[in-house]
Amino acid sequence: MQGRVVLVTGGARGIGRAISEAFLAAGAKVMIGDLGAKAGDWAYDLSGAEALQRSAKEQSAVGEVNATELDVTDASSCAAAVAATVTAFGGIDVLINNAGVVQSGPIGEFSERDWDRIFAVNTKGIYLMVRAALPALKRSRNAAIINTASIAGKQGYRNMVAYCGSKFAAIGITQALAAELAPDNIRVNAICPGMVGTSMWLEHLMPMNTLDPAAKTAEFERAMKEMIPLGRPQTAQDMGAAAVFLASAPNITGVSLSVAGGYEMN
Repeated sequence: MQGRVVLVTGGARGIGRAISEAFLAAGAKVMIGDLGAKAGDWAYDLSGAEALQRSAKEQSAVGEVNATELDVTDASSCAAAVAATVTAFGGIDVLINNAGVVQSGPIGEFSERDWDRIFAVNTKGIYLMVRAALPALKRSRNAAIINTASIAGKQGYRNMVAYCGSKFAAIGITQALAAELAPDNIRVNAICPGMVGTSMWLEHLMPMNTLDPAAKTAEFERAMKEMIPLGRPQTAQDMGAAAVFLASAPNITGVSLSVAGGYEMN
């Protein structure tokens, strides 16, 4: 990874931040793209341009990092993030399509707005970012694309129709891109996280009758001990390690790697 340039969408928090820091620790130069000033209800635990820059400053303790505001649902924003990365670091070797949102509920009550937002970020966002970054990736001598999918892209779950659909699509897109871009020596893989104790899980997917962060984490870990064969939840750092591995593996493409402690096996 030494000296390679990595662009991480959704890189200011949660899994994206851990992925960014894993690449920084491995010697890469990283551009984190995140909503910044455009952050709203879907941003979970980050909002505002100041929060984006604060995250970048904190990550700079690990390695060479920069930040740019990015809305992956907007083609011009994607192009601008790619241009900012090339300007700052001279190119792009690895594109991490990590930005994602979730919403759940019975299909009969699920709003069209939420459906469109989930697919715009989780699915169209991959398309827009790959299209924008492709010229720079083709110039790289060791290019890789890694998409953050989910174990919910391999198995359907009740009241998760939109999210599961978007993540099944992400895996299909990963496989199709792997086949299409192989002649350009661009490897395309996906990570499928299991249960990671980020705000997405603690605040939305597993709501609890407490506002105390420590109590939420303790309850989450108790539940995961019962559900997961390895007896522990996954961490954002696990996803960072998986991303670095896939970006480093010269003969792996088209793989959707479950990092789920054995909860999902195939």
